[in-house]
Amino acid sequence: MARPRDPHRRTEILDAAIGHLAETGLVNLSLRPLARALGHSTRVLTHHFADKDDLLTAVLARLDELQHAQLRATEGWGDVSRGIGGLVQDSWRRQLEPEHLGATRLLHEIEGLAAAGRLGGRVPKFLADRAEFVAGAFRARGLAAGPAQVRATFLNSAYAGLRSDFLVTGDRARTEAALADLCALADSWTAPAPS
Repeated sequence: MARPRDPHRRTEILDAAIGHLAETGLVNLSLRPLARALGHSTRVLTHHFADKDDLLTAVLARLDELQHAQLRATEGWGDVSRGIGGLVQDSWRRQLEPEHLGATRLLHEIEGLAAAGRLGGRVPKFLADRAEFVAGAFRARGLAAGPAQVRATFLNSAYAGLRSDFLVTGDRARTEAALADLCALADSWTAPAPS
């Protein structure tokens, strides 16, 4: 009789796998080398994940949970008097901190694989829901639903482009100057009209 799966143990394994993948990337993901790197047998992984595809699906779902938790943990996220620009800059700083840089690179890789159609048709939830998540912040600050969705899409795409530019070039000064302009623009979308 098979042992029941322990959801807490599964999450621990997923978090360890994500930490490893943040260093090695997803392209060459294979169960046996991953199990070895995590100090487990392949059997431990296959007890929790049917196969590599199941593991990848679980990794993407866990990254979604982690991304949303990090966004909600951004100081002032729920404070509608705080501008979107400050929230975006906090997110940028957090993603580029040395302890988070590997995960940021992994997210960038996943975005690229999804764009290239190399995730078996799966669009990670954190990518698909990103515009709605940010649109919710715009709506909470007074934008109507349609403009909020469009501006969230613009902001997310510009942010992702700047993050990609930084990851490729390492030019922090230039990309952060552009980010500051982007944040000022985002704040202008919700600023009260002058009287």
